[in-house]
Amino acid sequence: MAGDGITTTQQPPRNTDALIPDKTIRKTKHLSIDTNDTISRSPRSSRFSVDSQRPTRPPPPGTYLIQIPKDQVYRLPPPENARRYEDLSRRKPNRSACRRCCCYSLAALLVLVTLAVALVGIFFLVFRPHKPMFSVSEVSVDGINLTSSTSPVTPLIKIKVRAKNVNDKLGLIYGGGSEAEIFYDGVKLGDGEFTAFDQPAETVTVTVTTLRGSRIQLTRSIREDLKESEKKGKVPFDLRIKAPFKFKVSAVTMWTMVVTVDCKITVDKLTSSATVITENCVTEDINLL
Repeated sequence: MAGDGITTTQQPPRNTDALIPDKTIRKTKHLSIDTNDTISRSPRSSRFSVDSQRPTRPPPPGTYLIQIPKDQVYRLPPPENARRYEDLSRRKPNRSACRRCCCYSLAALLVLVTLAVALVGIFFLVFRPHKPMFSVSEVSVDGINLTSSTSPVTPLIKIKVRAKNVNDKLGLIYGGGSEAEIFYDGVKLGDGEFTAFDQPAETVTVTVTTLRGSRIQLTRSIREDLKESEKKGKVPFDLRIKAPFKFKVSAVTMWTMVVTVDCKITVDKLTSSATVITENCVTEDINLL
């Protein structure tokens, strides 16, 4: 005071923030994180630092509903269809293998058919194959006895057949397994095999075909017709020949085809010295395939 001679000097207030103890600073820092104080830190880093210091606890037991985005859902068959799913999964490779095998087989078959058609076309255009021509030059008849009206007959008929190859570039090979039959008015009198032989281009070959019948019982009307035809000197027969053959080009032999010949023959009598009066042989068209 002034009366006492004592001068009192009033000091300005101190900055309390500068003198805050360390404990208070640490406490303030922790409070600023939890209470979103003015300390500038990113929310992510603050959350991480706090969560990392908290002890992890297992979730309480119970039922939870989890939502998953649609694009992350993987569909699996239900348990009752698991066996069927496995069977179908195993069958796929077998089916694909079967399909490939069928496709390859069909493709190979198509290629073979195409090649066969091409070969036939080339063969037909280049060589112009013609069917052979046939005729009958001689006939010998034995074993037909018409004196008895009840006894069976055992015919033995030999026919000399003239075969002509009209192709100028193709040879012919007649193989085994041929058939030859002779008829009178629809009744078969004998059969045999046409002779096998090789025939060069533009040649004529004469063969003898033997036809035999065994104990053929002729009806009364057939016997009477034969007697009447022999009296007139005109006994008609029908000869039918089926012969397998192949075309031959140089050393190359083609596939087997069948030629069918129908001949109508008329002889003067039923003996070994019979004479052919008329004959007409027709060769049916040959199927090249």
